[in-house]
Amino acid sequence: MEQSILISTKKVLGIAEDYTVFDLDIITHINTAFSTLTQLGVGPPDGFMIEDAEPVWTDFYADDLQYNAVKSYVFLRVRQLFDPPQTSYLIAATERQIQELEWRLNVHREETGWTDPMPPDYWIEDVHEGTIVEVRGGKRKFVGGAPT
Repeated sequence: MEQSILISTKKVLGIAEDYTVFDLDIITHINTAFSTLTQLGVGPPDGFMIEDAEPVWTDFYADDLQYNAVKSYVFLRVRQLFDPPQTSYLIAATERQIQELEWRLNVHREETGWTDPMPPDYWIEDVHEGTIVEVRGGKRKFVGGAPT
């Protein structure tokens, strides 16, 4: 199986590997899909992009086989942007597939790389009122006047 992100995407689109006329368009759409995945928390935390045929799929998701859906997601996104279906039925079906893959990838990411969204406990002093507010587990509680 082809591991180059660009070449495998071109194959799915029915474009020969050596036909480079649309490479810039396809690379742009691939990078758009990777940007969306980054916003979902999937892939490298600093983002990911390609510029040519060198990057391979494992550069994006390492060896986690659960992320194989990334390929389908990128293929569907690129097809939708580069060569969209001609009927509203197919457009809607593609959108549903994309939404399901986004949900599944996000769920997997939450199971494997979840970060507690609750901040650690801390104290806040209201500068205007001189009061202290205690925050524990994300809940604020008034605890009194300015510290002594």
